[in-house]
Amino acid sequence: MKTPEQLLQERTVRIKKAIALEKPDKTPVILSGDAFAAMHMGVKLSDYISTLERSNEIILKSYKELGDIDGTGVAFTAARGFALGFCSKVKLPGRELSDNALWQLDEQEMMTVEDYDTILAKGWAAFSEQYFTKRLELPLAAIMDEMKVAPQMGKNVEAAGYVFYNPCGAITVNEFLGGGRSFPKFMKDLFKMPDKVAAVLDVIQAETITTLRKQIQAAKPLAVFISPARGASQFFSFKLWERFVWKYLKATVEAVIEEGAIANLHIDGNWERDLEYFKMLPRGKCVFETDSSTNIYKIKEVLGNHMCIKGDVPAGMLTLGTPDDVYKYCTKLINDMGTGFILSSGCTVPPNAKVENVKAMISAASGK
Repeated sequence: MKTPEQLLQERTVRIKKAIALEKPDKTPVILSGDAFAAMHMGVKLSDYISTLERSNEIILKSYKELGDIDGTGVAFTAARGFALGFCSKVKLPGRELSDNALWQLDEQEMMTVEDYDTILAKGWAAFSEQYFTKRLELPLAAIMDEMKVAPQMGKNVEAAGYVFYNPCGAITVNEFLGGGRSFPKFMKDLFKMPDKVAAVLDVIQAETITTLRKQIQAAKPLAVFISPARGASQFFSFKLWERFVWKYLKATVEAVIEEGAIANLHIDGNWERDLEYFKMLPRGKCVFETDSSTNIYKIKEVLGNHMCIKGDVPAGMLTLGTPDDVYKYCTKLINDMGTGFILSSGCTVPPNAKVENVKAMISAASGK
């Protein structure tokens, strides 16, 4: 029987080969379970999100019971951090919601047009600290203090023999304004004052990239999670998408690669129109993580020889399908995608996924 250290080494090699478009001994499986882990272990979400340590404990218990998983995208819950990523209020289980209700963004127009001038004058860090503590009423100091244990949560994952796939992360900067202004108001700003919005985004980008570089240098991660979130080109005209999404996404990816990490692109929504753009990024240095909205076969056609593809078992199938449905779908994906493929759920495993379906997905990678 292999030790956790041996398993970690074996699984790391397997994942690295897939990313580098080489053929591993078998298709790697990476899960991001989060709320699913709590449901799987029969733990209330209010308990699960109470501390990083508690969620880490539950995630590891869930993974150990599920089967032969190579790695995870989460070592603890991101529930409380959503507010920081999207500049919006968040409703949490056991607080605004019932104990077992999934956390959710409560997006409102909390940021004003006048705030653009403040950001330009004072910078993003000075503005955002006041914004989070005063306007969103977040206990920012307590959150930052809690995050000090985050590195240990990653070490716990690795000590159990799993690859902690992307311990560092970034959301493309348009999401800060899209969440703070509310998405409809932000979209109007792009038409009414595009130059000012671009100037604000440039300020935020410069500061956040500096911070991200420091995080990568400290953590030395295998991969860095990068999420354009609502940056899918289906939401924008081509001209706006290129200026307000792709520009910042590309620059973020390039910074990650310059620091020696793999850029894991968490692609929500339909990006089929713009797949050719991803050929601008260095070959074998990125992972296209699709949520099943973008046709994975189209991704393979355009990018299959350029970057690793990760995904894309649909949430609906994991929730409503049968183990046989899932196994057949995953087996077909593995055969059709070939090299440069990591099997995973489309986005995160939904909290109400059937445990037997998640196990079927995992089993398909080993053919058991």
